[in-house]
Amino acid sequence: MRLEEVRKDVIVIGGGLAGVCAAVAAARNGSSVALINNRPVLGGNSSSEVRVWVCGATKHGVNRYARETGIMGEMFVENQYRNPDGNPYIWDLVVLETVKAEPNIELFLNTDVHEVEAEGDEQERRILSATGWMMGSERRIRFTGDMYLDCTGDGLVGFLAGAKYRIGREARHEYNEIWAPEQGDDVTLGSTILFYTKDAGHPVKFVPPSFAKDIAATSIPMKRVIRSGDSGCHYWWIEWGGELDTVHENERIRDELWAVIYGVWDYIKNSGKFDADTMTLEWVGSIPGKREFRRFVGDYVLTQNDIIAQEPFHDRIGFGGWSIDLHPPQGMYATESGSKNMHPDGVYSIPFRSLYSVNVGNLLFAGRNISATHVAFGTTRVMATCAVMGEAAGTAASLCGKLGASPRELYSEHLETLQRTLLRQDASIVGLSLPDRLDLAQSAQASSSSALVRFSLEESSGETCRLEHEAGLLLPVGRELRMLELLADAEEDTTLRVELYDTGRPDNYIPGSVRAAVEIRLRQGMRQWVSVPLAWQPEKPQNAFVVISQNEAVSLHLSARPLSGVLAFEKRPAPNAARELEDLDPTQPVLEWSMKRLVRRPFCFRSDAAAGVYEPAKALDGYLRPYSGPNMWMSGSRRNDAAPWLQLDWQEPVEIGSIQLIWNDDVNEDLINLHHHRTDFEVIPELAKDYRIEALAEGTWKPLFEIHGNRKRRNELKLDAPLPVQALRVTVLSTNGSEHAELISIRVYR
Repeated sequence: MRLEEVRKDVIVIGGGLAGVCAAVAAARNGSSVALINNRPVLGGNSSSEVRVWVCGATKHGVNRYARETGIMGEMFVENQYRNPDGNPYIWDLVVLETVKAEPNIELFLNTDVHEVEAEGDEQERRILSATGWMMGSERRIRFTGDMYLDCTGDGLVGFLAGAKYRIGREARHEYNEIWAPEQGDDVTLGSTILFYTKDAGHPVKFVPPSFAKDIAATSIPMKRVIRSGDSGCHYWWIEWGGELDTVHENERIRDELWAVIYGVWDYIKNSGKFDADTMTLEWVGSIPGKREFRRFVGDYVLTQNDIIAQEPFHDRIGFGGWSIDLHPPQGMYATESGSKNMHPDGVYSIPFRSLYSVNVGNLLFAGRNISATHVAFGTTRVMATCAVMGEAAGTAASLCGKLGASPRELYSEHLETLQRTLLRQDASIVGLSLPDRLDLAQSAQASSSSALVRFSLEESSGETCRLEHEAGLLLPVGRELRMLELLADAEEDTTLRVELYDTGRPDNYIPGSVRAAVEIRLRQGMRQWVSVPLAWQPEKPQNAFVVISQNEAVSLHLSARPLSGVLAFEKRPAPNAARELEDLDPTQPVLEWSMKRLVRRPFCFRSDAAAGVYEPAKALDGYLRPYSGPNMWMSGSRRNDAAPWLQLDWQEPVEIGSIQLIWNDDVNEDLINLHHHRTDFEVIPELAKDYRIEALAEGTWKPLFEIHGNRKRRNELKLDAPLPVQALRVTVLSTNGSEHAELISIRVYR
C-alpha cells in the first residue's frame, strides 16, 4: 500500500454537478484544487451511470427567465450544441471537459474518501485532512488544504469531521412549516433506478429473472402510469427506501428497485396490454439515485416559508425555482400520487449562510446536503440548483484562502466581495447589481448605432390562438405605454375585455395589481389590427402583464419570431396527464399562466412601450438577468442596421487589459442534458456569432479582436499588453439567428 500526500488550497470531495462547479469556480479564482470522486465518471446522478435529468429553476418551463447561468449555464449551452439527442455519454464528456479545461484542478476519480482528521471540540472544529482509497490503483491518498467542500450528497466528510447535521423531517412547530409533519421523524425521500428501452425493429422476447416482482399483485399498475414507449426519467416514480436508512440499506434498496424494474418490463412485454413486441431493454441502472440523507446545519436554515415568500436574502448567492416537491415515504407502493408540489410565484434566493458549517470552521458544502429543512430541501435538491450552490461555495472557498478568512468571516466582513466576484462570473443571482470599482466601463458613456424603441411583431406565423381561455402578453415598459395593438381574427361582432397588470415583484411574471382596463368592440373580420387604448406610466421601468379575456369568437395571431423581453401565456389548469403522477394544484399562479405552448411564439402586436428599455446604457447597469425588464442593449432590426455597434467613450484615456462580454442566450429557453426535449436550433439564436472589437487609441481606430463562430454567452478577451484607449466599440457582424444584436453586459478591466 502506497500512502501519498496531496496538498491543495481547496479540497472538493464529491464529483456531482455541485462538486464540479465548486472545483471549477475555485480554480478559476486562482486556487489549486483537488476534485475527488468515488466513481469513474463525473456528474453524479446526471452521469451515464444513473441518468437523471438535470432539472433546475425552470421546472421544465414553468418558471420564466429561470435557466441557470454561470458554470452550470455553460454546460447546458455546450451540451445543447454537442449533444442534441441527449446521449448520456456525450454529457459525461461535457462535464469532464469542463473540469479538464482548468489547469488548477487535479482530478482524482475512483477515490473513496472515508477518513477525516479534525481537531477541536463539538462547538468549534477544524478539518486537518481527508484520506481516500483509489480503487484499482491501490493508492491511499491523504489530502490536506485550507478549505474543504463536502459535495458528496450523503454528507460523509462533514459527518466524519463532526459537523452538525439533521436527517429526516422536522416537526411542524420547529420552523412553522405547514408541510412539515406534526411530529419529527427519520423519513426521507427514497432512491430510484432508471432504465432505457428501444425498438429493435424485430420481435424480441423477454424472460424475466426469478427475482422480478409480479407488479400485478401490487398497487403499482393502478396508481402509476406505465407506457411501452417511455424510458429513463419518465419512470422517476420507481422510488423506494424513504422509510429505511437510504445509505446503510443501499444494497437492499437497489435489489428492490431492480425487482420492480424487471417486473415492470415483464408486465409491459408479456401482459398483452401493450404494443411492445419489438421493444427491448437497452440499459438498466445499477446505482440507486439517492435523493436525501444528511443535511448539515449552517448559520441559517432555509425553510418552506423562505421559499414561498421568495425571501430576498441580503447574502443571496444563487437561486432555485423547482417546486417544493415531496414524495410519499412508501414510494412506488404508495396509494397517493408519486409527488406533491408547491410552487412559489417565481424563483427564490439561497443565502450564503446555508452553505457553511455552524461548527466546523473550514467546511463548506453544496448540493442536497445544505442547511435546509426537509420541506425546503424538496426544491433545493435538484441538480442544476445544486450546481449553482456549488459555484458559490467554490468561489467562497477560494476567497477564504486569499483573505485568510473563515466562511463565517467571509459572510460578516467580505460579503460584497463574494457577491461581486460571483457577478463577474455571471453566476445565477437575481435582482443584484453591485458597483464594481475595477470595471472601467462604469465611468464610460455608452452609445450605439441603434436601439429598439418600438415593439413590432407584425409577421404572423400563420398560426392563431383561439381565446378559449384568458391569454396574457408580458412586455417591458420603459418610460410609458401609450399604444398597444393586437393582430386578431373575429368570427363575429363581439366585445373583448383587456386588463393591464403590474407583476407585483420585479422578479415575477404573473399578474399582480390591475393598472388599467378597457372593453373593445370588435367587428367580424380576419387579420385586423385591434387598437387597445391602455395607458400606463410606471414610476420606474418594469414589466406589464396584459390579460386578454376569454372569448371563443376571437383568435390572436402568433408571431413568426420571438422578441427578447416579450412572453405570451395561456391561462389554463395543469394538464390532467401531469396530475396522474403529480399532485399539482392548478390554481398556483405560475401553473395557471402557462407559457409552454407559446415559447418563442408571442402574439403579434405593436406598441411604443419599448422606449428606454433597450438603450445602450442597459449594458452597464450591472444586472445580468431579467429583473423589472430584460436588462440588455438591443439594436434595431439588422435589416435597417446591418452592422450594429455599441461604443464606450471615456473623458480621459484609460488603460485596458481585458474585456468581458455577456451576450443574450435567452435564459427563458428551457435546456436539459438528456432526452427530455430538443430545441429547433443547436445554438441560441440571440447569441452574437461574429463580432469585432476596435479601440480608439491616439486618435486612430485600431482592431483588437475579431471573433467568428461564437456560441457562448460569456466571452473573456485579454490583450497581450495594456493599451491606453479613448473609446471602445463592439460591432456585431452576424448573430446565430436573431434580427437584433443583444448584449447584456460589457465590462472592461485594467
